[in-house]
Amino acid sequence: MDVNQHLLDRVEIVDALYRFGLGQDLRDRDLFASAFAEDAELDFGPASAKWGAPSPVMVGRDTIVDTILTLFEGRVDTTHQVTNPRVRIDGDTATLTALVEAQHLLSADHGTFALLKNFYDVDLLRDGDRWVMRRVRIDNAWYTGDPKAIFG
Repeated sequence: MDVNQHLLDRVEIVDALYRFGLGQDLRDRDLFASAFAEDAELDFGPASAKWGAPSPVMVGRDTIVDTILTLFEGRVDTTHQVTNPRVRIDGDTATLTALVEAQHLLSADHGTFALLKNFYDVDLLRDGDRWVMRRVRIDNAWYTGDPKAIFG
């Protein structure tokens, strides 16, 4: 095993999740989209079920990007922090688990918010020099505020 390549892969794998969070926070469509494989799936259902708001699995990079960015555009300000990343690499695929704290504030009234601490379970694949997320499952550890005001 090439130790340098292994370390570089680990950094790039976690970077996919950083691109996911920062792309939303900056409202940068290209950065956000760069986190996903073309056929990616994002399942926010386990998290949203905690506050009684079912969420269907989103399938396809364009669907994920369009759905999330449109949902928040001009309405919600976000910040995401990624902690405790754990990576397992198997050739050109990998798994990643992490905790993500996501703050969501209504743009017009920052007093209306939802602060979420979520468990992320991610399958990734190598795409050239970069790693992209193919499957993302988000479950909620806890939340405070009013998620229904943010997510509907």
